[in-house]
Amino acid sequence: MTDRTHPPDADLVSERVGRLTTDALVTRRGYLKILGVLSGGLAVGNVAVALGAFERRTEGADQEQLITTDLAAIPVGGELRFSYPTDNDPAVLLRLEDDLFVAYSAVCTHLACEVLWVADDRDLFCPCHDGHFDPIDGSPTAGPPQRPLPEIVLERRGETIVAIGEGRVREGED
Repeated sequence: MTDRTHPPDADLVSERVGRLTTDALVTRRGYLKILGVLSGGLAVGNVAVALGAFERRTEGADQEQLITTDLAAIPVGGELRFSYPTDNDPAVLLRLEDDLFVAYSAVCTHLACEVLWVADDRDLFCPCHDGHFDPIDGSPTAGPPQRPLPEIVLERRGETIVAIGEGRVREGED
């Protein structure tokens, strides 16, 4: 039987003592410096987000873009996916009534997941965190989103719909 005062293997003991007495690759002071830099970076990132440094790109949002030339192809309650203002900005056109068309950015204002149209519920739904938006004005109705979806201003020209900019177009909106 062995006890703590008489270990079974002298080589094992010297190896363990060697590990305990050699300098670590990162000292406590170095570890605290790394921790301070990371914490500072996170704080700066949070301030940047709070100040709106990472707002949605809107370059080109004042240019006209053809969305569709065939309104009959979109049934009432239906949707049409497109990109606006750039090819990297998904958007959705909804036909809520026979003569009521609305369009929004399809990027959730919570954490930038893509918003889906659930026609049966008449709901714009973000599956990432269970966010819901009102299709009439794009305002959040449930879940974590706090800001409305960016609305795309439309112009109807006969059987053609053209996006002409971004902004609130419903009465009573910002």
